[in-house]
Amino acid sequence: MKKLLPTSTVGSLPKPTWLAPPEKLWSPWKLEGEQLLEGKQDALRTTLHEQQLAGVDIISDGEQTRQHFVTTFIEHLSGVDFENRKTVKIRNRYEASVPVVIDKVIRQNPVFVDDAKFLRKQTDKPIKWALPGPMTMVDTLYDNHYKSREKLAWEFAKVLNEEAKELQDAGVDIIQFDEPAFNVFFDEVNEWGMAAMERAIEGLHCETAIHICYGYGIKANNDWKKTLGSEWRQYEEIFPKIQKSNIDIVSLECHNSYVPFNLLALIRGKKIMVGAIDVATNNIETPVEVAETLRKALEFVDIEHLYPSTNCGMAPLSRNVARGKLSALSAGAEIIRKELAL
Repeated sequence: MKKLLPTSTVGSLPKPTWLAPPEKLWSPWKLEGEQLLEGKQDALRTTLHEQQLAGVDIISDGEQTRQHFVTTFIEHLSGVDFENRKTVKIRNRYEASVPVVIDKVIRQNPVFVDDAKFLRKQTDKPIKWALPGPMTMVDTLYDNHYKSREKLAWEFAKVLNEEAKELQDAGVDIIQFDEPAFNVFFDEVNEWGMAAMERAIEGLHCETAIHICYGYGIKANNDWKKTLGSEWRQYEEIFPKIQKSNIDIVSLECHNSYVPFNLLALIRGKKIMVGAIDVATNNIETPVEVAETLRKALEFVDIEHLYPSTNCGMAPLSRNVARGKLSALSAGAEIIRKELAL
């Protein structure tokens, strides 16, 4: 990016009410067949327009064409049974009914490539596309075939790499891998999780990002946060490994969290998407609040490496709230640019 402090969302944005019931995760589609395809494309146009009006610099798809950031990708893989589901505890936090791996996982066709091509045609701005990370995929289903989290993660890394290369060829500028599981399974991250991530980005020449947050603003995540004490130091366990990786950008949660800003020094030299918008509240930040978060980050991040962003996705929020938060993000970044005469 040539522009300093380029703003972006992390992942999901609220869907229009005509496409899916609002303010829900795994929200079911209201349309079917050709109408659903047309509705998804209309939603992509809408979310692009809203990001542009808010002054967002790096455009995302807002996950308008998928129900969930992990399972929608898994749905397109063979070897996974969505009919006979199992209940598992996701990230040791909440139970969910999930699909079951019953055979070798294979990506037979592209998953999001057509959607990315469609978005690419709508804008000249840089676009970012999010994919689930291998470890988070492993943690979002039941494995009845590989019987090894590491082996399954490695297989997922291979199919993610296939998808990422085609997204890159479709004109995606940044491919982001969502890995909230990195904030929980520290030993596995350091033993094989980061290696699986390196496999997922192998051979890519576009920029790559890894997003590690404390989760959507849902009750299970909010309750978990209350147990973490006065300082959230989870990033300290994994940043040294990420620092040595080939990942270009690290996306993390800062605003209204108890993450010590000095932990950012552990990944100095990487580009950092600093979460300056709290997605766990309907309160819309002021530009001044956003700017204050960015100032704190700038003590540990070189300005050319700072990318103001949201803490996480905003699918559970209303569209009005999400629009307000995006506008505040852009306005807060502009305050810092003017202060520094950029």
